[in-house]
Amino acid sequence: MRMGFDNEKYLKMQSEHIEERINKFGDKLYLEFGGKLFDDYHASRVLPGFEPDSKLRMLMKLSDRAEIVIVINAADIEKNKVRGDLGITYDEDVQRLMKEFEDRGLYVGSVVLTHYAGQTRAAEFKEKLEKKNVRVYLHYTIEGYPSNIPLIVSEEGFGKNEYIETTRPLVVVTAPGPGSGKMATCLSQLYHDNKRGIKAGYAKYETFPIWNIPLKHPVNLAYEAATADLNDVNMIDPFHLEAYGETTVNYNRDIEIFPVLNAIFEGIYGENPYKSPTDMGVNMAGNCIIDDEACREASHMEIIRRYYTALNDVIRGKAKENEIYKIELLMKQAKISTDDRKVTVAAKRRAEELGVPTAAIELPDGTIITSKTTDLLGASAALLLNALKYLGKMEHNLHLISRNAIEPIQELKTKYLGGKNPRLHTDEVLIALSVSAMSDPNARRALEQLPKLKGCQVHTSVMLSDVDIKTFRKLGVDLTSEPILKGKSI
Repeated sequence: MRMGFDNEKYLKMQSEHIEERINKFGDKLYLEFGGKLFDDYHASRVLPGFEPDSKLRMLMKLSDRAEIVIVINAADIEKNKVRGDLGITYDEDVQRLMKEFEDRGLYVGSVVLTHYAGQTRAAEFKEKLEKKNVRVYLHYTIEGYPSNIPLIVSEEGFGKNEYIETTRPLVVVTAPGPGSGKMATCLSQLYHDNKRGIKAGYAKYETFPIWNIPLKHPVNLAYEAATADLNDVNMIDPFHLEAYGETTVNYNRDIEIFPVLNAIFEGIYGENPYKSPTDMGVNMAGNCIIDDEACREASHMEIIRRYYTALNDVIRGKAKENEIYKIELLMKQAKISTDDRKVTVAAKRRAEELGVPTAAIELPDGTIITSKTTDLLGASAALLLNALKYLGKMEHNLHLISRNAIEPIQELKTKYLGGKNPRLHTDEVLIALSVSAMSDPNARRALEQLPKLKGCQVHTSVMLSDVDIKTFRKLGVDLTSEPILKGKSI
């Protein structure tokens, strides 16, 4: 994949603008971190060259002045919402984030449950955190939010939320994913700080949508695809256009909430230091794109991947059909189809020819490798072996694992563990390969090729088991599957 983004330039520009924003306000700055604070794989996929931990590296420069507040929507806890790139629930991710931050010497001050309405699982999560001496605060749903400004900016609105006690001048507000209520948490704090005589400010560290590239640029369309479950929409910022005569891109929730922010700032300072939602953000990403065509192509592939994820999630009951329709519309706007992804075409064509489940992978040099289900291996397991043999410059017909080594594993699965599928999954074939590597130099060489799979594209002609999905995720592979379950198209 061609590099399309200058990460070092981004870190330099972004850090300068963050420092500038911190110095603009008095006692305290609430800095909302949009997207993933680290592990930002969406950004690294659509902006090739962007490092997934860029935001974290930035924050660590400010660690002595900063504390972190993690926000999670109580409704997401209740429905066990899963973070797609890691395969863990949002509440599990909160605990993971806390540990990751603390391991890096960053101070996590508290956790906030937003949209709290006594949900059973949310209440249990709160109790679990408090037993670990984690401070937990509750914020509630406000009727008419975000349009009913008189109610929101009152004792019956933000006034009902619990005040988050903070001790450092920079408060970083982050969350496991979008729709968690980060901005509302910041605004609630501004309301309470104003009552306490604390001069506080707000800024937003956001990556998407990128404000200074076109509204329908594939990078911005890919952001809409990533948030299809929230029905977010990228829009021209009307406030910025009116104030400066400049066309910039923002998204609907920031634009809708701007009058609320405006009213709060007027209450604190007598006037709002920001003339538009775009003004609120600190986002230099658009200035660091060095190959626009590379970013466009990467974003097209991301939209297609999101489409397949939505199809699979609907079948599993994890998403609604509206997400599919939304991404289909985005694909039309981008003038792309699933046939624009090479591995998708290769896997489907192979399945049509053979009449069995198949898989395809695009390797770093652009080579497409395919596989099929056999009596010994599932298509995904066979794909891994085929790819590793190619990367290790070995003959395709070479057997890295003997039938005599596979059959006892099949017997264990079916005879002793009660499994119905005797074929080896991806994790099982990697274990068998590891055992073979002890005595077979070819198997050893094949195993050493595994790191080269990171970032490769894979498509399968049928939906995979959770085991196979997790294995590909651990290998850093971008996986999609046809929405076909047990041989039947749905």
